[in-house]
Amino acid sequence: MSQRRLLVTSALPYVNADIHLGYMVEAIQTDIWVRFQRLRGALCVYVCADDTHGTATMIRARREGRTEEELIAEVHVAHEADLRDFDISLDNFGSTHSAECRSLCGEIWSRIREVGLVKSDRVRQLYDAEEGIFLADRFVRGTCPKCGAQDQPGDNCSKCGCTYSPAELVDPRSTLSGTVPEPRDADHLFIELEQFHEFLENWTQGSGALQDETANYLRGHFLGPPDQPEPLRDWDVSRPAPYFGFEIPDAPGNYWYVWFDAPIGYMASTQQWCDKHGENFDDWWRSDDCEIHHFIGKDITYFHTLFWPGMLSAAGFTLPAKVHVHGFLTIDGEKMSKSKGTYVKARAYLNHLNPAYLRYYYASKLSNRIDDFDLSLNEFVTKVNTDLVGKFVNLASRSAKFVAEIGLSAVYPEDGGLFAAAAATGDEIAEAYESCDTGRAMRLIMALADRANPFVEENKPWELRKDSERLSELQDVCTIALNLFRQLAIYLAPVLPRVAEQTGELLNSPITHWDQAKVPLTGTPVAKFRHMLKRVEEKDVRTMIEESREDTGDQGRGEGDDCRGETGDADPWNDSGDALAAEPLAPECNFDEFLKVDLRVARVVAAEHVSGARKLLKLRLSLGGGQYRQVFAGIKAAYEPDELVGRLVVCVANLTPRQMKFGLSEGMVVASGPGGSEVFVLSPDEGAVPGQRVH
Repeated sequence: MSQRRLLVTSALPYVNADIHLGYMVEAIQTDIWVRFQRLRGALCVYVCADDTHGTATMIRARREGRTEEELIAEVHVAHEADLRDFDISLDNFGSTHSAECRSLCGEIWSRIREVGLVKSDRVRQLYDAEEGIFLADRFVRGTCPKCGAQDQPGDNCSKCGCTYSPAELVDPRSTLSGTVPEPRDADHLFIELEQFHEFLENWTQGSGALQDETANYLRGHFLGPPDQPEPLRDWDVSRPAPYFGFEIPDAPGNYWYVWFDAPIGYMASTQQWCDKHGENFDDWWRSDDCEIHHFIGKDITYFHTLFWPGMLSAAGFTLPAKVHVHGFLTIDGEKMSKSKGTYVKARAYLNHLNPAYLRYYYASKLSNRIDDFDLSLNEFVTKVNTDLVGKFVNLASRSAKFVAEIGLSAVYPEDGGLFAAAAATGDEIAEAYESCDTGRAMRLIMALADRANPFVEENKPWELRKDSERLSELQDVCTIALNLFRQLAIYLAPVLPRVAEQTGELLNSPITHWDQAKVPLTGTPVAKFRHMLKRVEEKDVRTMIEESREDTGDQGRGEGDDCRGETGDADPWNDSGDALAAEPLAPECNFDEFLKVDLRVARVVAAEHVSGARKLLKLRLSLGGGQYRQVFAGIKAAYEPDELVGRLVVCVANLTPRQMKFGLSEGMVVASGPGGSEVFVLSPDEGAVPGQRVH
């Protein structure tokens, strides 16, 4: 069987910002998958790079009185150190501002030109005469042209939801100089993405490269249904001078937009790795024998699943085998905030806490879905101390020291089937890792730890060591305990590489392959036990938060889009304001008024049509504990009763009962949509249970 060959990337951290815990979700998820594949015997190359180009980089360098190249070099060192110290096992960490990237941009651009995908058009933009630059959306504020709300950004109104161009703002001003910008026309180059429509329809919906949620999102927001396809908008891929980036060879004075060259940075980093190791670039980017896997955050989905595959297809490169998309991170239930200290930089974390803690916590929370998840600091402390210290490392600490002089038994003792059962579970754990469902993998591993620990408790090696006539029995007990610990260390090696290395040193047998978990280790010496992981101290977590609260220096991001795949303010969906315009916001209510509405999670336990009713379904909702509500909901045109049974919904549980023609309605199911067949019942995320209040 030939060796599996994988090229893996994670989204590029933007050079104008520090790496923080939001980006580390992605870096850690990618690294875990890469380490797992290597442990299984695959040839797996992991590359990444700094995303360097754009207006924000140019402005920051200008204000700091240095060149963009000097800024890039300094940040590159910091980014590389942060990733290294979190045990991210990159094979190459490059930069989009490199000769390799410039060359590949030119090659791909030439091919796109040759096949007739590029057109030119005039674009009106706001120009800051004092700064001497065209202003991206985020650098303009003004009055909303629809509702009159003041101090709104250059692309959409936070009050009424209206979308517009910066040139449509009333009384616009530059956030850079404070001056009134002037409208200017400039020629821009566009890629006619609609020419890729049929290809993108087939690839996004039928290749298996995307999660179902991603494929459905692309169809719903961009491609449209097969029988009524939505035309794809032309993609603006150039920016006029001044702009920090690569000048387009056949369009002097114009530069490739950062999102044209950013994903090409994956290829450039691969080229650098190939040059260092005598590899052929085409074996990785023009080969059916190589699988390309991208790991990204959901905020940059459409760049990686529409523009990027279109570029690759036109230029004759291999398409991604899989684009793994993850959700956003919140900390203690809130979006990361500098004022609250929850915008935690990677270095601030590393100053106080072991990276193994965060790697495990993230692994326990991530799945193969695109769900957001929360870093609850209290749960973080409890989970690490309970799982890693109390269940995992404790197996070794309570047995290794008793056999440091005599080593493991020459023959593996009878253990009641514990080792064999854990070995058999290895395939299920591997399947979870392969599918990026690391949360499930961690649950399976901790279930094995829960079976191993009672064995140690029952056999009490600390008691056996007191009786010189029971040394053989002591050796057997410790041999079993340490082999069960080693199995767990192998299964956790992708998540906890340092502990895996320490385990190899302890048992004089390095962990090098997944299948080592199938064969017990016997007859080897045992080194002196050294502490592997200590308990998390709450004071260290508090100190980290305080340090983050104090460090409130703000660094500009890119011009609306970057390649980081982390929690941020970018809105790649650009949702229409039509729904809000059709049904404007209700008058404000105060907090006390809002609290009067008791929203609860409920389960639909029965649903049926209502005889004689044109719009209604009769629902029986369970709030748990034997409490039920009968609700008549106007959703008949949108749902069949069988579709709803078993589903979790949100209901208004304290609504005054209303006697209707068909019976008593004791609440209301929360839904959105204009009505008729376009009604969408709201459901809570996985983990919610009937009776929980919706806050």
